[in-house]
Amino acid sequence: MGKRGDGGEENMAAWLVGVNNLKIQPFKLPPLGPHDVRVRMKAVGICGSDVHYLKTMRCAHFVVKEPMVIGHECAGVIEEVGSEVASLVAGDRVALEPGISCMRCKHCKGGRYNLCPEMKFFATPPVHGSLANQIIHPADLCFKLPDNVSLEEGAMCEPLSVGIHACRRAVVGPETSVLIMGAGPIGLVTMLSARAFGSPRIIVVDIDDHRLSVAKSLGADGVVKVSTNNQDVDEEVTKIQYAMGTEIDVSFDCAGFSKTMSTALNATRAGGKVCLVGMGHNELTIPLTPASAREVDVIGIFRYKDTWPLCLEFLRTGKIDVKPLITHRYGFSQKEVEEAFEMSASGSTAIKVMFNL
Repeated sequence: MGKRGDGGEENMAAWLVGVNNLKIQPFKLPPLGPHDVRVRMKAVGICGSDVHYLKTMRCAHFVVKEPMVIGHECAGVIEEVGSEVASLVAGDRVALEPGISCMRCKHCKGGRYNLCPEMKFFATPPVHGSLANQIIHPADLCFKLPDNVSLEEGAMCEPLSVGIHACRRAVVGPETSVLIMGAGPIGLVTMLSARAFGSPRIIVVDIDDHRLSVAKSLGADGVVKVSTNNQDVDEEVTKIQYAMGTEIDVSFDCAGFSKTMSTALNATRAGGKVCLVGMGHNELTIPLTPASAREVDVIGIFRYKDTWPLCLEFLRTGKIDVKPLITHRYGFSQKEVEEAFEMSASGSTAIKVMFNL
């Protein structure tokens, strides 16, 4: 049986039990440790990685081998705090950072805890996720929401953190012209982050008219529609550079295909940077030698580190507005969970699908 909360009800969660098979079942919580909090989930978003797990039981080199609770973009309300927790109290609204690092390895000690080999990350096998009525989490990974930031916005801190970490890695600032390849959720949060970091000009590229219109409505200075044909790269690079109207300092590939990375490398100025954001295809065929001869730096990112305070500050001050990204909302029933994942996987008009628990 699932652990019972203060209300006496059974704790339930959305379990991934097989390909295209999600079931709401009891979820027994571990004991509350002295530095932990028990959180009642209120908002949980669906990420592309969640959909990958549902469709294939794997995402990159992470493979689901036994039933796992899904979900990692989340916010909720504190129900109980551990004996040593002084920073939070019951009733606080919090956004949760989903990764628990070891804090002992060289990466953690060096300040790059996102690279920790022992990372325990929500809904990354074999660690259970957060699409549940309640979960237990370390208090130091729960960030109190400002009064004017909603729980849904709190859940959006997770994808927004990817964009903020990418902009930090690429050193985006008020003199940085930015190209973004891909207008999906991660491309859009990277665009919003680049603007918040001061980028004066941002061009967004995609194959889909609707996504480009969303990028434009969210503040892109220009958009360029491209094809999936590799033969079009040179012609499209010319169009992208013309749309930018100045040299491209930093390009973010938020799609992860050979073509998008090739376009980014060719379009970026000598001495500029190209950042591969998110989990692209495992093997890419790209023109690395010409880019190297122009001293274009290629950088990668993996998740994020120490981003929640800045996310919440951007949301609090209105420098970033993530509300338009939330396009679909569902409750927490078996039928709605299935429908929500279908909508998220459909590739239609959905940007961010959110559960309200």
